[in-house]
Amino acid sequence: MPCPYTAMPSQFDGIRGICERSRPVREKCMLEIRLPERGGIQSPMAQIGKWLPENIAGEFYVDASCIDCDACRQIAPASFRDHGGQSSVYRQPHNPGELHRAFMALVACPTASIGTVSRRSARSGVAAFPVHVVDNVYFCGFTSEASFGAWSYLIVRPAEQGGNVLVDSPRFSNPLVKRIEEMGGVRLMLLSHRDDIADHVKFAAHFHCSRVMHEGDGAAARGIERVVTGTDILRIDGDLQLIPTPGHTRGHQVFLYRDKVLFTGDHLAWSPERETLTAFRDVCWHSWTEQTRSMEKLLVRRFEWVLPGHGRIGHGSAEEIHKHLENCIAQMKRE
Repeated sequence: MPCPYTAMPSQFDGIRGICERSRPVREKCMLEIRLPERGGIQSPMAQIGKWLPENIAGEFYVDASCIDCDACRQIAPASFRDHGGQSSVYRQPHNPGELHRAFMALVACPTASIGTVSRRSARSGVAAFPVHVVDNVYFCGFTSEASFGAWSYLIVRPAEQGGNVLVDSPRFSNPLVKRIEEMGGVRLMLLSHRDDIADHVKFAAHFHCSRVMHEGDGAAARGIERVVTGTDILRIDGDLQLIPTPGHTRGHQVFLYRDKVLFTGDHLAWSPERETLTAFRDVCWHSWTEQTRSMEKLLVRRFEWVLPGHGRIGHGSAEEIHKHLENCIAQMKRE
């Protein structure tokens, strides 16, 4: 039975979670999903015939193509859960706010694994992105299967302050692109590492923006305009610093914005289980020893927000975050 609530805008808060890189890419059938564009667009859509048995009965469901990226559980924790290796609906939306979040999760899903029985319009979820996180920083939504659902962010700044910055790449989707255009476009794209670049080529071509990436992750071969070398910290402009953090990959780097927000790619994230900051040894593709040394470099930096590509968002005072970072480093040295 269709849920009777009408979606309403809501502040995007309390977003925190971990991704595991474990499941292969699945094919999706091409069905029409009603998005707010003239004539609609063709987009992959969840298949009710692949409904996971762990779903509770009702309007929203997750199908068997779920790759357990955790996006839906971060965005709409009142409706989605991890039942072990995949997500499912454990509770149908009970109010307008929960319904809005469920539609946001549907739109953000990288594999189009979330559906509605009555094929309800996803318009409200589409319109929500990019959604505000803190100050002039926004979460783009529209995650990509190519980056295993990695989160990307948009920094919105006036042209005289350097213009907008896209941190890592979301899925190149017309509704998102149009909204970013309305917000001022993209002047610069910062790419943390090779895993989370998704549709960077399409975004660069569309917005005519330059990209910044480290040579250690094959930046030159990818046609990147600004190739970073070495391990020295670089000041991009008055607001942004680039900090090479090899470990997860050879060319991984993080970005510090206004000494407040650290965009961490796959280097660092919040752990709800440990209730502190953490790194992920099981997906360290290059060197755990180097990643630990890279983490120590961050101890001299002040920041209050950790915005990862994979994993949960962390927030606290600069002093609290520093203490959590010390805990993370100590744990890394024990592993």
